[in-house]
Amino acid sequence: MLFDGVCGLCDRTVQFLLEHDRAGRLRFAPLGGPTAEAVVARHPALRGVDSVVYVARTEAGEAVHVRSKAVFQLAGQLEGPARGLRVFSFLPQRLADAAYDSVAAARYRIFGRLESCRVPDASVRARFLP
Repeated sequence: MLFDGVCGLCDRTVQFLLEHDRAGRLRFAPLGGPTAEAVVARHPALRGVDSVVYVARTEAGEAVHVRSKAVFQLAGQLEGPARGLRVFSFLPQRLADAAYDSVAAARYRIFGRLESCRVPDASVRARFLP
């Protein structure tokens, strides 16, 4: 998952995902870091994207999901009741993306902006990519 490292909502989302991905499948990287730059180099359509990005390994290589589709894909990786967030994937993508965009537009105002990307706790540090 690529995320905005200074966004309060993104930070809370990463913490939520860490808590509910007990199998430790998900990895995280800030949008401005070298991992994200390498993903964008492989998928030029992501250039300038300011959204959560979920990159899944597939038999054919990689599948890249952004905005609401990324959220639903991430929810599918979770255990327990948190996985139920996928129930909203029935919504038409246009409507789900509109809802996503509304929250994203207000994210700094509502959830704040961090001074810098949080340094991960030692117990999960290996799950963060540069």
